[in-house]
Amino acid sequence: MIVLNPMVLEMKGQIDLEIHRLVAHPLLEEYPGLGEMLRFHFGWDGEGNGPDALGKRIRPLIVLLSCTAVGGNWNHALPAATGVELLHNFSLIHDDIEDGSPLRHGRATLWNKWGQALAINAGDALFTLAYAAIFDLNQTISPGAAQEAIRIFNETCIRLTGGQHLDIAFERERSISEGKYWQMIGGKTAALLSACARLGALIGGAPESQIEFFGNFGTKLGLSFQVQDDWLGLWGNLAETGKSSESDLVTGKKTLPVVFALEKNSSFAKRWRQGPILSHEVSELSHLLIEEGAQAYTEGQATRLTREALEALEMATGGSRSGAALKELAETLLKRSR
Repeated sequence: MIVLNPMVLEMKGQIDLEIHRLVAHPLLEEYPGLGEMLRFHFGWDGEGNGPDALGKRIRPLIVLLSCTAVGGNWNHALPAATGVELLHNFSLIHDDIEDGSPLRHGRATLWNKWGQALAINAGDALFTLAYAAIFDLNQTISPGAAQEAIRIFNETCIRLTGGQHLDIAFERERSISEGKYWQMIGGKTAALLSACARLGALIGGAPESQIEFFGNFGTKLGLSFQVQDDWLGLWGNLAETGKSSESDLVTGKKTLPVVFALEKNSSFAKRWRQGPILSHEVSELSHLLIEEGAQAYTEGQATRLTREALEALEMATGGSRSGAALKELAETLLKRSR
């Protein structure tokens, strides 16, 4: 659970108001059913709606807290915060289709409820709204800073979709190098978190050298988050994490434990190369990964990346009190059940 101190609560409330405002765009209301799909996705309407269905708003909070950490006015960064959250949710809708995931937060995914074609279209609508949000920076900061923020946003969209491309493409390959793994998650997970920190620092008026420290913090945070997610995908508690311990192995995902074991080329690798993993084999192979050191290696990488993320944040903020809330959010994010 994210620590919600009064400032963070206020930020989260403003983020939610902005998302509601954009999703209620008058043009969307001209097309019956489209707004309904978006409201369902955000957990506002439909069966199973409520607090458990709402997102944590981690990414937009990083934008606003990074802005505050460099002495900026976080209200000026609201368009960027809203934009990254809408972009993130666009990616979730498309990821659910690409991964064939029937549930998210215990509720039907859009494609499961309305079909793939309409879900793709709803995701496209969110992508467009994300740009509508980021362009509002022209109302809150200088034209030059707004242009740079939009450039960062554009680059991030390419890296995000590029990383997802590799994730899907690698499912058809029996093995990949660890270097390819880091490239993949650097795009699909770390790029957006890095952009969040960079955007906040930029909007807050930080110099380029400090913005780079914030970007490094976001990158390491994203890498650590994904490595932990890989761990949870094999050994996490389903009731606590909502992640099945079967899906990653059965679908052939190149998670870090799998990549490590394949490079070690022992018993797990031998079975993997014989063909797709079946559901009834998952438990045995998960234990085999432990025996071959994949679990310990993954935990070690998560620990290293977490340390490096916090060190980068220390460099970015100088250990100032203004960066304390951002550090608290990062530590909470990286202490998921495992």
